[in-house]
Amino acid sequence: MKPDIHPKYYPEAVFTCSCGNSWVGGSTKPKVHTDVCSACHPFFTGEQRIVDAEGQVERFYRRLQQAQGMAVAETEAAGEAGEADEAEEE
Repeated sequence: MKPDIHPKYYPEAVFTCSCGNSWVGGSTKPKVHTDVCSACHPFFTGEQRIVDAEGQVERFYRRLQQAQGMAVAETEAAGEAGEADEAEEE
């Protein structure tokens, strides 16, 4: 084996989560920052929540409302066209 090719190992590295939870473990970096951990991840906590990535949930609901609005408008337009056809026939 070649000497001096492995990175330095820190047995007392500090891991810090964005929720504020921290713990000590081994790593090749002295400090490690994570986005989620077992204290805040929904799989481990059992709580269900929608993680909104840059407003994608709001954008989905907006598109859904627009689609439903268009469907209602098409139904009303078809109803008005049917009434106009009945008036011409009389």
